[in-house]
Amino acid sequence: MTEHAIRAEKLAAELDAAFRNRADLYRLMLDELAAELGDDKAEEILIRAIEKRGREVAEVAFSSFGPNDARAIGEAFLAVSPDGGRMYPTDVERSDHHIAFKVKRCPLKDAWVGAGVGDDRLATLCRIAGAFDRGLFEATGVRFDNVTWTPGHGSGCCHICLTDRDG
Repeated sequence: MTEHAIRAEKLAAELDAAFRNRADLYRLMLDELAAELGDDKAEEILIRAIEKRGREVAEVAFSSFGPNDARAIGEAFLAVSPDGGRMYPTDVERSDHHIAFKVKRCPLKDAWVGAGVGDDRLATLCRIAGAFDRGLFEATGVRFDNVTWTPGHGSGCCHICLTDRDG
């Protein structure tokens, strides 16, 4: 097995564990915290916690990558994500020191819409889910330039742009 295949397999295992059953967990956590603390405080606490989890996953999944491996990090993420059914990347843009892609559909959003979550709550949950990506990619040291979550079902969920720190 090549070094790239070993790294991709390790990354797939870490990301599978991190993504498994997030939709219901985020929704329930938000509901519980909002009932106790109010909507704004609940969102703030969850975003902080989810970013931290993203950083923890990155320490293991991306341990062999550095701040100038933006394209390799993005390629590894894209290689394992569609197979796990987590997202459907489109419009991938690549250069030597940069990779950007759009996530057209997201199983997290699909699950929330299927559970009848309204647009306001959906937008909040999408911001919380985006915190994981921010924690995941920023922990690697690359520049994580943009993430935009939109509430509309079926629309583009987010754009992810990774650039080498020195690129």
